[in-house]
Amino acid sequence: MSTQEAPKRHSLLGGVSEDRPGRAAPLMVGSLFLLGFQDSLVKLASDDLSLWQFQLIRASLNLILLTLLTRVIWGTGCPPPKRFWAVALRSLFLVGAMLCYFGGVPFLNLSDIAAGLYVFPLFVALLSAVLLGERVGPRRIVAILVGFSGTLLILKPGTEAFQLVSLLPIGAALCYAGTILTTRRLCREESPVTLSFGVGITFLTVGVIGTLVFTFFIEPTRAAEWPYLLTGWHEIGLSILGLIAACSVLNLIANISLARAYQTAEASWLAPFDYSYIVFATFWGYVFWEHIPDALTFLGMAMIAGSGAFVAWRESVASKAASSVTDGQ
Repeated sequence: MSTQEAPKRHSLLGGVSEDRPGRAAPLMVGSLFLLGFQDSLVKLASDDLSLWQFQLIRASLNLILLTLLTRVIWGTGCPPPKRFWAVALRSLFLVGAMLCYFGGVPFLNLSDIAAGLYVFPLFVALLSAVLLGERVGPRRIVAILVGFSGTLLILKPGTEAFQLVSLLPIGAALCYAGTILTTRRLCREESPVTLSFGVGITFLTVGVIGTLVFTFFIEPTRAAEWPYLLTGWHEIGLSILGLIAACSVLNLIANISLARAYQTAEASWLAPFDYSYIVFATFWGYVFWEHIPDALTFLGMAMIAGSGAFVAWRESVASKAASSVTDGQ
């Protein structure tokens, strides 16, 4: 192999130094299509195992696949993190997001979960203002309020349709906003493989702890009310193990691609493409369960997508304006 071929072979083992939005957009859309399919498989398997068991097995398979990729295919080890604490923080945020998200999968429709998750750009704007001191103008504040109003249309609080478990996707959105901010601001120079190893190790740790706790320390009568969330280890067959293995492959490909997408383009520029997940979740929900959201849910989705895209556009405008001022000084 020539020295000119080496950088291409190991391109995923390093960070990035410049934006490539034209590459980031298809990476994101393709990843979200795969994640929508993965989430459908999780919902199919949720009656036969617990959340903690699923995360334990999937994380183990992810780490095995990552090790094979780095050792066998690329002929090297996982690059060490440049900032361990930043990778650990990002991993905790993403694991928190996925636990909240998958926690609601057996109880909610995929389209409803996706719509709840996708208030995360509004959380990104709020967290940027509160934690990073960025200015959020009145138009973005109005957009944030519109987005949360759309969320209320989907959750339907005060009606018989509302469940406390419906708040889990909102918790997932908050954690995912933290993931995006840390990926872009603290982990840009990290290898996507390193980031995936960090997430895999964190998921494995949480899965082991959860499985042990809910297997040996939770009363069976209490666990029977919420078996997916409050039980530990279940006996599973080869078909369920195969579904988890498929989820592992899909998850690994999608998360490496998503990490690279957020490293190579501004989150504000990628935001409109990110909303394609709502479309994919609705599509897979119809394919597997023939579920079609009601009119209020469609309206709520449109309000969330529209407000999120507007917030992202305004952040992009503000960023360019700040950059031009800095360049002019």
